[in-house]
Amino acid sequence: MEDVIRIRNQFYILATSPLADGRTRVLKDGETFAVFDRYGDIQPTGLGEQGLYHEGTRFLSRLEVRLAGQRPLLLSSTVKDDNTFLAVDLTNPDISLHGQVVLPRNTVHVFRSKLVWQGCCYERFRFQNYAPCPIEVSFALRFAADFADIFEVRGVKRARRGTLLPPEVKDGGVILAYRGLDGVLRRTCLRFFPEPETLTNSEVSWTIRIVRRGETTVVLTVSCEDESPGPAIWTYDQAVMMATEASRQASCEAGSIYTSNEQFNDLVNRSLADLHMMVTNTPEGPFPYAGVPWFSTPFGRDGLITALQCLWVNPVIARGVLAFLASTQAKEAIPERDAEPGKIVHEIRGGEMAALGEIPFGRYYGSVDATPLFVVLAGAYYDFTGELAFIQALWPAIEKALDWIDRWGDIDGDGFVEYSRRSPHGLTHQGWKDSVDAVSHADGTVAKGPIALCEVQAYVYAAKMAAAALAHRLGNTALVERLRGEARTLQGRFEEAFWCEDLGTYALALDGDKRPCRVKSSNAGQCLFSGIVAAERARRVAETLLQNASFSGWGVRTLAASEIRYNPMSYHNGSVWPHDNALIALGLARYGLTEPLLRIFTGLFDASLFTERHRLPELFCGFHRRPGEGPTLYPVACAPQSWAAGSVFLLLQACLGLCFNAAEQEIRFSRPVLPAFLETVELKGLRINGGSLDLLLRRHAQDVGIEIVRKEADVRVTMVK
Repeated sequence: MEDVIRIRNQFYILATSPLADGRTRVLKDGETFAVFDRYGDIQPTGLGEQGLYHEGTRFLSRLEVRLAGQRPLLLSSTVKDDNTFLAVDLTNPDISLHGQVVLPRNTVHVFRSKLVWQGCCYERFRFQNYAPCPIEVSFALRFAADFADIFEVRGVKRARRGTLLPPEVKDGGVILAYRGLDGVLRRTCLRFFPEPETLTNSEVSWTIRIVRRGETTVVLTVSCEDESPGPAIWTYDQAVMMATEASRQASCEAGSIYTSNEQFNDLVNRSLADLHMMVTNTPEGPFPYAGVPWFSTPFGRDGLITALQCLWVNPVIARGVLAFLASTQAKEAIPERDAEPGKIVHEIRGGEMAALGEIPFGRYYGSVDATPLFVVLAGAYYDFTGELAFIQALWPAIEKALDWIDRWGDIDGDGFVEYSRRSPHGLTHQGWKDSVDAVSHADGTVAKGPIALCEVQAYVYAAKMAAAALAHRLGNTALVERLRGEARTLQGRFEEAFWCEDLGTYALALDGDKRPCRVKSSNAGQCLFSGIVAAERARRVAETLLQNASFSGWGVRTLAASEIRYNPMSYHNGSVWPHDNALIALGLARYGLTEPLLRIFTGLFDASLFTERHRLPELFCGFHRRPGEGPTLYPVACAPQSWAAGSVFLLLQACLGLCFNAAEQEIRFSRPVLPAFLETVELKGLRINGGSLDLLLRRHAQDVGIEIVRKEADVRVTMVK
């Protein structure tokens, strides 16, 4: 009998057509995001992911433009550089009557622009007539709302759904409504200006009359509403003005990076704009949602790593992430949520299925690494800002996180932090590689839990060292010594249990029987930035990571090509992730391993040259780099994705050896290097503990020179060569 591959992961993202074919356009603001095709339409093509979404539900599942009954011709389509709105240029096809062309193509220019702002999608069509005479042409919009939960869109089948209510056509608008099984009434309200000539529950139309060289406009507003007070409805121009101002203010909060390479500048600017778009304001502060379309919601691990990546560019994000995660920290053991006291949340979802418990992710705690990373970020945030009062306020949450590491994280008392799923519907694997086959042995067998991942032990080591430094600032001497002692003990046990001399790297994990998973993976590279690794072994790990089996030419693969489970098209067993590589680069910098660091930085920069709008996606396939070709795209990768956007800032920080000591008002550059594609780097508005300065860094043959262009307050700049 033939072997049959069966997909048992109920949260697997079904794909019958690649996202890469769709060339989608994404807009996001707060809890609302939209995925359009290049025309600005919403159609059930590709993965079927197109739509207007709000709080985990699709409020608009169809929106199609027709000009004289036909789809317009696409001239161009782009999202503005700051991600505020989508601009689409369209024109008419040949329009015939009784077999005769009465309106030649390219006669009417249609400029379609749209934005998402405060729970609404605003859209304007501007028609311009370039015929030598007045024209008259019909214009129609077809629309629908299925109110599908995001997990339904991802492919999860439901036994029952709520009720679609009869559409209401009134006052020149349409209300599409759905009463969910959770009892919530969700409504999509479409408003049109000017008042349409015909309006049904699925289509609206006008007759567009334009004099020669004249123009006219049609405006559509789509608001996503539930039983709470609906969003404020603005005019299109008001919404554009407010969104643009919000983008400008966000740009002012972040430091400025300008280099001698315009293509690299494009990558930096795109990443900053994507981070701004992905950040959602919560009552505790800004939080970067993970990625569009599948993960536009708070993820603990993703938020922590993103905040760590861009801490030196915009520390406000880190403050918001820490405050939000402290407020949602688990207070009790809830097995069906994989929650335990002190644990940092993995994922928080809105929507009907989460409210009903059909998925466990309403507030789900199934990640083993978010809790130590929370402490790591707290330490890094203090180093950068010196805000001791904030750390004092955060300290109870830090203590609870440390307690979770020791009591709940170490399931079997062996000194390592492991995971083992408690929820029958939760994630099997709970590290950052959470696919069902992400952790395996050399023979390809999937490891059984409880599983201790190598990088998680490194995170724990870093957490204890960071907490010790904070305890020192708070005057708790006894705790300082205890935490440092525990970190040293963990370091020794880690080297003994995880090191594989013949592989030249650390085992991916220990399984439930304490057998090492002896495979070459990128996880070992993430151990470096914590400092848990001995210097000689760090060099060996770097050599292994840069071998052809592990390094694709674009970046380090999640799993080496020499391993049985290697598949360059898999999610976690051979693909290349920018954030993974950025963390590896940070670790290489710690040990002064500049050559492999520069190869990773260069590979990812080169990859960005081939991606649309220089946007690094969540991941791409791990095929080896071929001359004259770009990286192979992964079909369901999120783009934009927060920790992919943050990668460029961590890569640059790693190259510059950039460290901060706010308590001493010191910015330090340790063994700085620049890749060959960067001659100069200007850092403007670099802030530390109230001080600000502008720096110019210039690459020389053997080192990097630093010039202080402007300095406010007493900030000391030092370089260690």
